[in-house]
Amino acid sequence: MVLLENDSFLTELTRLFQKCRTSGSVVITLKKYDGRTKPVPRKGHPENYEPADNKCLLRASDGKKKISTVVSSKEVIKFQMAYSNLLRAHMDGLKKKDKKSKSKKTKATQ
Repeated sequence: MVLLENDSFLTELTRLFQKCRTSGSVVITLKKYDGRTKPVPRKGHPENYEPADNKCLLRASDGKKKISTVVSSKEVIKFQMAYSNLLRAHMDGLKKKDKKSKSKKTKATQ
């Protein structure tokens, strides 16, 4: 997994989307990140660790290549605007669901 800066993460994510446009998928995860690189100690050894500010960890993968970035609370607005524009630009290849009539569903359940 490669930890990138925010701008380079967005450019690499654009490349992942373009590579997987015809076939394949990109998986994106987002979670709260407190800056720890080691696991939380057990009950016997309490450790008082408080992060300086809240951060988000974003990961993206196409199955072969994995990229990630950490966004601090100060940069969230700027990153969110760029990230949302990127998602809007590359979500045009989604397939629409087939809507089935309600009468077919009720007959199948009876």
